[in-house]
Amino acid sequence: MGPGGGVALGALGVLAFSMSLPATRVAVHELDPWFVAFGRAVGAALLAWAYLRLTGAPRPTRDQWRRLSIVALGVVVGFPLFTSLALTTQTSAHGAVVVTVLPAMTAVFAVLRAGERPPPLFWIASAAGLALVLAFLAAGGSIRGALAPADLFLLAAVVLCGLGYAEGGRLARELGGARTICWALLLSLPVTVPVTAVAAFVHRPQGGVAAWTGFGYLTVVSMFLGFFAWYAGLARGGIAKVGQIQLVQPVLTLIWSAALLGEAVTPGALVVAGAVLACVVLIQRTRGATPARAPGGLSSAGRDGAGHAGDVRVADEVS
Repeated sequence: MGPGGGVALGALGVLAFSMSLPATRVAVHELDPWFVAFGRAVGAALLAWAYLRLTGAPRPTRDQWRRLSIVALGVVVGFPLFTSLALTTQTSAHGAVVVTVLPAMTAVFAVLRAGERPPPLFWIASAAGLALVLAFLAAGGSIRGALAPADLFLLAAVVLCGLGYAEGGRLARELGGARTICWALLLSLPVTVPVTAVAAFVHRPQGGVAAWTGFGYLTVVSMFLGFFAWYAGLARGGIAKVGQIQLVQPVLTLIWSAALLGEAVTPGALVVAGAVLACVVLIQRTRGATPARAPGGLSSAGRDGAGHAGDVRVADEVS
C-alpha cells in the first residue's frame, strides 16, 4: 500500500474520531465523566487482549514499552479524561473549536519525536486550513469569551493527544497500527481499572439508551477500531502530513452534533468544508513531509531505540 493508502486510512480514522466529542457529550450527560473516560479504556482493553491473543502478537521490546507509555498517556488516559471533564459543562461544538489546533500540535510533535521535516508549503496550507475552520466557528458563535476551566481541560487534551498521535504513528512503523493501540490499552490497565472501579462505586453508572450508546461508541470505535486505521495511516503517509486530515474533523464534529444533539449548522459549513478539503489536498501534494529513508528501505523513524531495523508493518497496515 502506497502513501495514498496512508491518506485513505488516516481519513477513515478521522471519520471515526469526528463523532467522539458528540458521543462523549451524550455519555457524560448521565454517566460520571471519570467512568466514561476510564471505563471506555477498560472495555477497549478487553477487545485489545482478544485481538492480540487471536493474532499471536509478539511482546514489545523494552524500548517499545517505554514509548507505548507515552501513547497511553496521550490517547488512552489524557485525551479521554480531559475531554470528558470539559464536556460536562461545554458543548461538543465548542470542543471542536479547541480541537482545531490538534493537527498543528500533531505536526509539532512529529518534528520533535519522529524527526519529520515538512516543507514551508506544508505549514502555509496547514495554517490556511486552521484559519478557515476558526473563522467559520467564530462566525457561527462557537468562539466566545475568555478561557474557562473547560477550555483549559480541552487544551490539555489536545497537547497530550498530539503527543500520543505522533508517538503512536512513529511506533506503528514497527508494531503496526492495531498492535500499537492494543498494547497501549493493556499497558494502561493498572491505572484504568482502579479508577473505573472507584468511579463506579462513588457514582453508580445509570443511564438511558443514548448514554450507553455513546459510551459503546467511545469504547469500540473511538478507543479501539478508529486507531487501527489512524496509526496505520500515520505510519504509512507521514505523521505531520496525514495528521493534517484532522482539519476536516471540526466541521464533521459540528455535523454530528447537529444530527445527534440538535445543534444548528449554518449553510456556510459546506462552503468551509470544501475550502478546508482543498487545503488538505494541497497538504497531501507537498513533498518532504515524511522522514528520509534509511538504508535498506526503512525510514529512520522506523528503527528502534538501539538503531536496529524495526518490524515495519506497512504492508499489512492494520494487523
